[in-house]
Amino acid sequence: MPKMKTNRSAAKRFRITRKGKIIRNHAYKSHKTRKKRRNVLRALRKKDVVSSADKNRILRLLGKK
Repeated sequence: MPKMKTNRSAAKRFRITRKGKIIRNHAYKSHKTRKKRRNVLRALRKKDVVSSADKNRILRLLGKK
């Protein structure tokens, strides 16, 4: 059986915490920022947890499942 390959684009976008949660960055923060409010841009800079519906799919891309 060959080794399972990690999807490199997913490896650059997601990070797994010690408790097993998957951390992601927010979208919509690089373009057209002039029309977005300052507090919205500040909130988009923070990390977020991937939903449980997407968790298994992302773990498979990362080669963890």
